[in-house]
Parts: sequence; structure tokens; C-alpha cells
Amino acid sequence: MKESFDLLVRGGTIATPNGIALGDVGVIGGRIAAIGSLGGAKAAEVFDAKGLHVLPGVIDTQVHFREPGNAHKEDLASGSLAAILGGVTSVFEMPNTNPPTTTRAAIEDKLARAKGRMHCDHAFYVGATPQNIGALAELETMPGVCGIKAFLGSSTGTLLLNKEEDILAALIAGKRRVAVHSEDEDRMVARKHLAKRGHPETHPVWRDAEAARMSTERVLRLAKQAGRRLHVLHITTSDEIPLLAATKDFSTAETTPQHLTLSAPECYERLGTYAQMNPPIRDESHRLALWDAVRSGVIDVIGSDHAPHTREEKDKTYPDTPSGMPGVQTLATILLDHVNKGNLTLERFIDLTASSPQRIFGIAGKGRIALGYDADFTVVDMNLTRAIENKWIASTCGWTPFDGMKTKGWPVATILRGRAVMRDFAATGAAAGRPVRFVETLEPA
Repeated sequence: MKESFDLLVRGGTIATPNGIALGDVGVIGGRIAAIGSLGGAKAAEVFDAKGLHVLPGVIDTQVHFREPGNAHKEDLASGSLAAILGGVTSVFEMPNTNPPTTTRAAIEDKLARAKGRMHCDHAFYVGATPQNIGALAELETMPGVCGIKAFLGSSTGTLLLNKEEDILAALIAGKRRVAVHSEDEDRMVARKHLAKRGHPETHPVWRDAEAARMSTERVLRLAKQAGRRLHVLHITTSDEIPLLAATKDFSTAETTPQHLTLSAPECYERLGTYAQMNPPIRDESHRLALWDAVRSGVIDVIGSDHAPHTREEKDKTYPDTPSGMPGVQTLATILLDHVNKGNLTLERFIDLTASSPQRIFGIAGKGRIALGYDADFTVVDMNLTRAIENKWIASTCGWTPFDGMKTKGWPVATILRGRAVMRDFAATGAAAGRPVRFVETLEPA
């Protein structure tokens, strides 16, 4: 009897743990059922992947979709639509909403809001505060929770955990990996006067490299003391890299496409406050050091830090302007362009956007093209060159700092659990995202 599948992805260049080679993938019940030469197989649906690369679904482990509280700039529906249009199959959403995601009720509310509205699979961080430290160990075990997030320096929103005793208490309270925004609050408060009015190019002067280094050094010391796994988000400085390299037994690190692609002062001269984010885009020496850290393995993950704001908000006078920029929709194509330019191998792209997120956070059934895994695929045309344009951006904010940039290498289809949710740059149906599952919190059957 010939094999029969729900979906047959035929004739693509498939990226499996065994290598990148021509082949087919058969899907049954949303999971990968066969890999190889499946020419005689039957299927309810056939996806012709000839000339295309079929990669593990991209997982963006840092997005801010702003709901509840700031739906005028983004919500779970628009943010997740942007994700699938950019080839992203799963996202981890941040807790600095209004109200912040710091309680069981807030987590349940986000999961309820996501049901039937989010186009990609999803999980939510719990925000750590001095007030909820005692509840963190319980909250991190809830279904749909990817871990704890702590803001060690103030950024967008009200969440802040900056006293050493509170940081240590939060690190002791629980077992799953803690993700941190690492800037030293006291140093930034003392240097706020250096943010010159009307001069966004002073943003990295105010929030300088030393503020990042001091904070990262401290939180690494505290995590080691607590015996807790730590994930340091959006690394921006050369100064932090040796600290992270010396603590790889318990720490992992992320950087972003914008910190690998943009540099000061040019980005501020060209984009003004639209280049403003926390931690800041820094000068070329830091950008090159980040690339060295990517190539040497110190950087484990690339996340978008998708953090949209409206044009009206961004057009105010610095420093009265909010920090952050959209990025979930452009993450894959910018990195694939770097692959085509020789800055990154395709294997490393897969590691940074799929394999490492799965490993670091213990994602169940995602992150690789292997038997039994979810049939999540980012299908890309490595030879396609297009311009990124504001009009393509699905985020409610309607802009991107990369408007007008031509990139080579584009996602042309997004397949989520065996269903094509994006083809040829358009969504193909109703939202069908589900909560991401984690091996540390699997529910009993």
C-alpha cells in the first residue's frame, strides 16, 4: 500500500538534523510522519517546493504585541499576522502590557485573547516584580508560559526589578530559565541628563555600554549564586561578550537583526527616533563584535524584539519618544540576506532561529524537521530579491526602520502544524495559533 499523507511537501531542499538536501516531507495530523524520497506517496494536499528551501519554522522568542492596554499600536491579531507574513511560526510575547502580565489572571486573560485570534503558535512570559516574587515558581508552570522575564533597567511599561536582593530572590524562586533586559537602572538615572533634547543620537550616550556591562556582570553573578539558568536578551555591546563566554554553563544570550544590521551614528542621522530602542543601537565597533559573538557561538538566539509604536508617538521630540521598533515580519528576510552576503551560514540561521530556541526553552515538538515533530516550516526562496516596504508591514504601527532596504532571501510560505497559513506574502485563512508546549510543563494526557 502506498503511503498517504494529509500534506506532502515535495521536491524542496529540506533542512533536517542529517543535513540540507533535496527531499520530501509527509505530514499526518499536523506532525511530520516521513522524510525522504516520497515520490509514490498520495496526499490530500501537495505543496510543490521545487527550487525552495524548507526550513524548521522560525521561532521568535522576543516580541511585544502590546495587548492589553495599547492596541492602538499593536494587538495579538495584527502582531501574529505580521509574524506569519514574515515566515515566523511561533512567538514568545513579553509581559510589559497594561496591566502587566504578572498574575495568573493576567496570563489566563492573554491566553483567552489569543484563542481564535493569533495566527501563529504562541507563549507568554510572566513579568517579575518585587510584589510577585513569591508566586513566580507557581506562575512559571502554567501552560502557555515560556518563562520569567525581568526588566533590570526601566524600558517601555512599568515593570522593573533593579534591587539586588529582589533580583536574587526572583532567581531563587523557581527552576525554569529567566530572561532579562539587562541595563543598570541607577547608572541610567544618573546619566539621564545626557539625553539631549531633540538629539536621538545621544540615546546610546545616556544608556551607554557600561550600563549594559554593569548589569550583565551583576545578574550573571546572582544567577550563578542562585544556581539558575539565565537568558540575557538583546546583547548590544562588545563589553558583555567575555562575561557571557565565561558563563556558558548556565547562561545563554540573544541579539537582534537591528543590532547586527544598523549602527550609530548613521542610523540616527537617517532614521532619528525611529532608530531609538532599548538597549540602543551602538557604533560600528559593537556591531562587528556582535557578529564575532554570533560566529563564535556566544550568541545563542536571534530574536526580533518587535516593539511597535505609532508614528505620532515616534514623531515627538526626543527623549519624550518611546523606544522600540517593529521587527517580527522582517527578522527572517534580514537574516537570510546576511546568509546570502556570507555573514552567516544557513545552518547557523536555523540554529539561531529554531534549534537553539527549542533547546534553551525546552519547547516540546518544535525547532527541527524530524519525525514526530510539529510540521512547522518556513519555506524560503534564497534567490528572491525584494525591497522591504512600509506598505507590506501588517503591524498596526505601519512602518519599519528597514523601509526601502533590498534583501535577498525571502519566506514565501509559512506552514504551521501542516497547514499553509501564508503563501506568496498573503495569509491564507483564519487564525489558528495554539499555545506552545514545553517539556517542563507538559500537562498529563
